[in-house]
Amino acid sequence: MKQKKVYVVPHSHWDREWYFTIEDSNLLLVENMDRLMDVMENDPEYTGYVFDAQSSIIDEYLKVRPEEKERLSRLITAKRIFVGPWYTQADSLLVNRESLIRNLMYGTRIAEKMGHSMNVGYLPDIFGQNTYLPSMFKEFDIDYSVLQRGIYTDQLNGDLNFTWKSPDGESVKANNIYFGYGPGKFLSDDPQYMEERLLPILEKIADMNTSTDNLLLPAGGDQVLVREHFPETVKKLNEKDEKHEYVLSDYETFMKDTWEKGDFENVIEGELIATQKSRIHNTIRSQRYDIKKLNDMAEEKVICELEPLASFASTLGFKYPGKWLDEMWKMLFDVHAHDSIGGCNSDDTNQEIVNRLTKVIRMADGCLNLLKKQMTEAVSRKLGKDSIFVLFHLLPKSFEGTQKVVLFTKEKEFGIRDLKGAAVKFDVLNQEYISGGKTIVVTADGEKEVDAPGYYRNEVLLRDVKLPAMGYETFEVVEGASENEAVNPKTLNNRLIENENFAIFEENSQIHLTVKSLEKTIKDFIKFENVADAGDSYDFSPLEGDSAIYSKTLESVYVEGSSGTEFMEVVHVLQVPGDLEERKEGQATTSLAIVTRFELLSGEDFIRVTHDIENEVKDHRVRVLLQTSVEAPEHSFGDQGFSIIQRPTVNPYMPTWKEEKFAEAPVPIYPLENIAGVTNGELTAAVVTKGIKEYELINETGELALTLFRSVGLLGRDNLAWRPGRASGINNKVVTTPDAQMQTKMTFEYCIHVGEGNDINQLFKLVDDYRGHSVSYQKQSLNTFEERLDRFEIPYPVDALPARFSFLEAAGEVYFCSMKKAHDDNSVILRLFNPTDGEQTVNISSEHIQSIAQTKLNEKIVVDVKGDVLVRPKGYVTLKLVMKENV
Repeated sequence: MKQKKVYVVPHSHWDREWYFTIEDSNLLLVENMDRLMDVMENDPEYTGYVFDAQSSIIDEYLKVRPEEKERLSRLITAKRIFVGPWYTQADSLLVNRESLIRNLMYGTRIAEKMGHSMNVGYLPDIFGQNTYLPSMFKEFDIDYSVLQRGIYTDQLNGDLNFTWKSPDGESVKANNIYFGYGPGKFLSDDPQYMEERLLPILEKIADMNTSTDNLLLPAGGDQVLVREHFPETVKKLNEKDEKHEYVLSDYETFMKDTWEKGDFENVIEGELIATQKSRIHNTIRSQRYDIKKLNDMAEEKVICELEPLASFASTLGFKYPGKWLDEMWKMLFDVHAHDSIGGCNSDDTNQEIVNRLTKVIRMADGCLNLLKKQMTEAVSRKLGKDSIFVLFHLLPKSFEGTQKVVLFTKEKEFGIRDLKGAAVKFDVLNQEYISGGKTIVVTADGEKEVDAPGYYRNEVLLRDVKLPAMGYETFEVVEGASENEAVNPKTLNNRLIENENFAIFEENSQIHLTVKSLEKTIKDFIKFENVADAGDSYDFSPLEGDSAIYSKTLESVYVEGSSGTEFMEVVHVLQVPGDLEERKEGQATTSLAIVTRFELLSGEDFIRVTHDIENEVKDHRVRVLLQTSVEAPEHSFGDQGFSIIQRPTVNPYMPTWKEEKFAEAPVPIYPLENIAGVTNGELTAAVVTKGIKEYELINETGELALTLFRSVGLLGRDNLAWRPGRASGINNKVVTTPDAQMQTKMTFEYCIHVGEGNDINQLFKLVDDYRGHSVSYQKQSLNTFEERLDRFEIPYPVDALPARFSFLEAAGEVYFCSMKKAHDDNSVILRLFNPTDGEQTVNISSEHIQSIAQTKLNEKIVVDVKGDVLVRPKGYVTLKLVMKENV
């Protein structure tokens, strides 16, 4: 009897796009799928083929070959071709948690409709694993995961099979494909191949499987054509190899057989970003900042604005834009594929990603525009008033504070009132007179040009506004009124701004921060760092002999303010080398100007920050360094999924990574979803970012370094300082990417919080407060370009709406994740999460809900809810809300 059983899994790893475009990929897909189906039908011994766990290939194939749907469905149903559970192989560390959930939702549903969704959370190539993936898999009834990157060998504890556990306690049975997805790509019974390649790999895999005699051998590669000879090759290998029994198999079968017979006690927890065996490309998070920024904007518009607004609007009689959202999500999933969102692509591909994201943003804005206009018109008709605007608040908790809106008025002076007639305090942050131009009037004598009156565009900060939970409030604009005392600018110290919580001031050409609650001033709390980047699209690489250039003096300081807000604008100019050659020669011929704007709003416990940079420099990296005042911090924290995770500021593997032949240096540079920071228990310093995805907490100085952007011009480069050996990606051709030098104007946005204690709830409240989760709409006829569809006639499906509306309120220390229509019916899905270490209780109150049930992420299993809902520590809950008939 043979000692070991080798499960040979034929597959193709299908990158949606990369150094090639998605059109290239789809052309290959159709050709390869045609051949695969022929082979599977003609050879019953070819038991299975894994098509990279992606259901997007079904959509793309059937666009071109719709007549082959039933044929493909038969092979998927028979578990001969495996697709799903993903729509695309998403980079799990660069996208919103909700995007991962939706990717699995679309992926599993499409695959199931075709006959079967693979029961394996397959992760062959993404650059690190999100700590909540096991929990997400479990909630989609997925029992297993097979993954490559991110695990230290000593974590495996002598076995490639282990239990992978999420922070909320959920887990899946997992296997680490130690040699990646391609060790059997060129499978052969040739004696030389067997002796030099196959058998040594199997021996190594056997040594790392102390609890089982089942060995997994993935046999595929990037965009490969089906290997027709595999069944015959497996037969010949069985004849020649006395030690191993070879079977043609699939990942589902391997995992089921292995876990039924094996006893695997090892548990691995947390995010998986180890660089020992496989490259993680830790600094890809700052590559192609434009894509990261646009994706952040697109996700926010879809998840935080359009879906919740459309959800409660649908209960009031408006159409839910389900088909439009399907299209938006599928475009986002294409962007979220791991090479795509990483930015490690050809310029042609990256341009298409930018176009895709821009299209999603436009579509979301259009859907929002229609809904806001239709709802505001219904409110106007009910009130019998035209000069109104509506503020929509899209969180399930009521709001009190400041809100920014854009209002158009005929008069320079105006007032704002609530519907009880009380004056609303506000500041005019910016007022611009706009010429009305000419309009065309058709008369009996022909067309005539008529002068249109001018008007004012006003950026307004409303103060002390109260908004209902998940609903809206209406306000009236009063032309010519002078009842608002806060319109005029406030006289300020020309070197200082402040609110109740902070003071920011310039002294000796440095910017200092006073935290009033701590009675503490942090000197020189912000500066900028510029260094050479001798890397490529995958990885930052320091240049030997290079020294960092830091901002030292301020070029200018400008301060302005009003009762509700104060601004400071400062300009730093760094003299830097223009490119890598100048760096090597020690020249610095180019000016790099960074315009920073600090904004302090009344009552807010955070500082709003923007940087504008017009980059004309090549081959460099720019970081902003924020002094936290925490001395020698051992750990930073960042959010991932539904909670906070802790990371070391000094990686213990760093001193010996070269000797141990790591694939990449384990530098303590980390991704973040929204939050990064540090605490010593008495003080917490944190940032919330919009599109900035990479940070490092510097142990020696206590500075939190946010990477604003990297600038490089090559897709691959050999022998980097932190990444020895071959170039990543395509290593036999140099692909130039001049667009990746990011020679353009960029805006970076984040907020800073420094305060007492260490309260996780405060951090997630900070995210909601900074992001806002509110949109507005003014009924007016002065400007029809601010909202793009205002120029066109549209139907109004609902005649009248009340001036104030609240759909639901969630009481308890939980936070909003998403609200949307259910996948299969007209109920509403509400997802909330609890980032704390303790169990939390949430109560949903609403006049409009008939019943509440709890379901899984896949929305399939439903348990009725009576009363309060418990949300486990670091967990989340998905609620299905059935509406009353006539809301």
